[in-house]
This record gives sequence, structure tokens and C-alpha cells, in this order.
Amino acid sequence: MITENHATIGITMGDPSGIGPEIIIKSFENSEIRNNRIVVIGDYNVMRAAAELLKIKSFKLNRIHHIQDGIFQPGVLNILDLSLVNMNELQPGKVQAASGNAAYECIRKAVELAKNRDIGTIVTAPINKEALHLAGHTYAGHTEILASLTGTRDYAMLLYEKRLSVIHVSTHVSLLEAITGLRRERIEKVIELGHEVMKRLCGNEPGIAVAGINPHAGENGLFGREEIVEIIPAVKNMKRKGIRVDGPFPPDTVFLQTLKGKYDLVVAMYHDQGHIPLKLIGFSSGVNVTVGLPFLRTSVDHGTAFDISWKGNASEDSMVEAIKLSVKLANTWP
Repeated sequence: MITENHATIGITMGDPSGIGPEIIIKSFENSEIRNNRIVVIGDYNVMRAAAELLKIKSFKLNRIHHIQDGIFQPGVLNILDLSLVNMNELQPGKVQAASGNAAYECIRKAVELAKNRDIGTIVTAPINKEALHLAGHTYAGHTEILASLTGTRDYAMLLYEKRLSVIHVSTHVSLLEAITGLRRERIEKVIELGHEVMKRLCGNEPGIAVAGINPHAGENGLFGREEIVEIIPAVKNMKRKGIRVDGPFPPDTVFLQTLKGKYDLVVAMYHDQGHIPLKLIGFSSGVNVTVGLPFLRTSVDHGTAFDISWKGNASEDSMVEAIKLSVKLANTWP
């Protein structure tokens, strides 16, 4: 039974040339997912084509133009139709400007709905950055779009998996920029943002481990001074504020210690430092969470997978986990 007081989850369709429509449809076959207030923000004809491809019979699609028209029942998946795609021109598995623009418009509409509190949280299906850029939307990714549309300056990417969670000081920048741009203030903000989310997920005060950026966390300045100048002062300051945070630790051991349960979250200094261990253990179960926004956003932790799109073979596991996490946090989010 879907209760009225539960938050409405808005799911963006993603790039229609990719696997987004398929994994959304597959996710709704999960009875646990169906028992929530869900609206897909996208194109009805695309979603219907995905349902037909998968020969879905366990639920029906409901085309709506306003959230208020949604029918929230376990056997109904509401599609907020933005009429974005010409199905005669859609090319599965191909980079298309039209698909990039459709993906962007889904995100833009979702942000509008979240700002107006028509939806409580946003779950995003994958987009293709090249297609996005071809359409004139020159963002590095979802996170940067959401930050721009909401005017958010302090935000971070957190990858959540039941066994290991990682939050990043920097993401879509060059490795050189990640090193030269490392600042104590940014590290402190990321620790704070990670603490806020993990406290809700853990139900108590989380333990946070901070990774170094150099081999052996700098070995007291022998392999670099970034730990001494930027990271250690940040950790000490956040400790003084009452956060359970330790480090910096050597990057080659901190993830294993966290996986064994010593900590709840690792603060990674750059994109690959955090992504590699997370994807190694949870490629299909990891969830991308954007923290620092005025609303909660979760996402699959994989791309558009053009090589298998519109073939019916894509795994919905990460989408299912993204929706579950969004539902778990939705009613506690400020």
C-alpha cells in the first residue's frame, strides 16, 4: 500500500539512446520499488517502447502532464511526459545531440519540481557527456548540472555501497588540478557533508577515515607535503568540532580497513582514488549520491552502456539500490 505522506520520488529518464529507460522499467518490476510514490520524468513514447521491448505485463504506464495527475498504485508507473524525443530519429547506442538535450531537459524539470516540493528527491538515470555537449550543455556531468541549476557552491559526490562508502574532495578535474588545487577548507567541507549523510544512514555518529593524497600519506613529508599543509590541519579542525574523523591514512590501506568495518566512510582526495575501490566491490550495487544540494539526489553508478542499450540485457541492480536509498533518506531530509 502506498501512503499519501511518503515523499514522491522523481526519476529522470537519462539519455534515451542508452540503458536508462530499460533499467527504470526493470526496476519497477521489483515489488519493493513499486510500493512507493514514483514519477518518471521523461518521454512517454520512449518509456512505452522500453516496456514493449521488455514485454512488461506486471504493471501499466500512466501518461501524465502534471504531478498532481499521478495514480500512485503498485500496478501503475507514472510517466511525466515532456514530449522530448522523435522516436523515428532515435538511434539506440548512438551519441546524439537530441538525446543529450532530452537528458538535460529531464534534469532541469526534475530540479524545478524539487524546488517546488512537488517531488521530495531525485533519482537520475545515466547521461552521456558527449551527447550533452553536442546539445550545447557543456557540463562535466550530473553533479555540475544540479549545482548550476540550484546555485549550489559547496557540494560533493558520495558513492554508497553497504560495505564501503566514499566521498570525494575533487571529481571531474585533471589529476594535476586535484593535487595543486587541494585546500584545507574544501577538505573540511567534504568531511562535514559526508558526516551529515552518513549520520542519517548509520543512525548514529559515523566514523570517517581520510585518505592521504601521496604514497604512504606523504611519510611525514618524505613523499610530499600536501598532508602536512592541507589535510592534517583539516582533520584536526573537524575533530575539534566533534566529528569522529581520523587520518590521513595511506591510500593503499584505508579502503581495506573501512571495508572491514573500522570506519563508515572514506574521504578520497580525487576521482579515481575513490571510484576504483568502490567499483571493484560494488559495480552493480553502488549508488552515487550528490550531497550539499537543497534536495537529495541519488543515481546509478554507471554510464549509458551504449554497447548493450535497447537489447534488454542491462542490469537494473544499481537503479534499484539508488531508488531504495532515495526512499530511505527521503522522509528525513530537510
